[in-house]
Amino acid sequence: MEYAIGFIIAVFIALTGVGAGTITTPLLILFLGVPAPMAVATGLMFSAAVKLVLVPSQIARRQVSWRVLGLMLIGGLPGVLIGSLVLRHLDVHGPELLLNGLLGGVLVLTALWQIFFSFRPARAERLPRDRSRLLPFLMLPLGIEVGFSSAGAGALGSAALLSLTELSPAQVVGTDIVFGFLLSLIGSGAHGFFHGTDSALLQHLVLGGLAGVVLGTVAVRWIPKRPLRFALWVWLLIIGSQFIYTNAFAASHH
Repeated sequence: MEYAIGFIIAVFIALTGVGAGTITTPLLILFLGVPAPMAVATGLMFSAAVKLVLVPSQIARRQVSWRVLGLMLIGGLPGVLIGSLVLRHLDVHGPELLLNGLLGGVLVLTALWQIFFSFRPARAERLPRDRSRLLPFLMLPLGIEVGFSSAGAGALGSAALLSLTELSPAQVVGTDIVFGFLLSLIGSGAHGFFHGTDSALLQHLVLGGLAGVVLGTVAVRWIPKRPLRFALWVWLLIIGSQFIYTNAFAASHH
């Protein structure tokens, strides 16, 4: 099952460009019964491992805007540490039902935003005005979300770059991949320090993921990306809603 989950997640990443942290955490909690803090830590580590394969090629192709990346990290890195601390506090002092319910809420909000973004009309070819100075302020709450739930770095980061910068689509992808990698790396380190990790689980996910990346990379030319992304966000909305309902129902019977 662990190999299969890693395989499925990696296929989605290769086909859509998003999904490492977003999909991993709910799958580990729902199907393997992994405690939420460890699931978040494992999701971040898996995301960092997958993106490590992609980062060198993006740098070699000069598809990373280092100035924009720096602005994103100013807000994102403190945010991911704050999110890790919040999760640590809830894990120690809060009930598990509350923690799982909050994770479900984060997943639902992420999915709703992405579904809304999917229905926005395509922009004209005119490039957006550069408002990159706003990135540190937007990346702080995004970093908090990543540190708390492991979800959203790739999808929400790329949406912000498309709206606020004059980067080309290739630069948006490259800059966002490096940003997501660094957030996942720092976040997984913080979570590993607080919660510990299951190295065997992570190894099985990565091994399954390698096969998934190969299949997804081969299949990407035949499978349209946009409908698959939309299906991913609808699935995430359903899963997040199930988290909220299940934990609210359990809490009402305590």
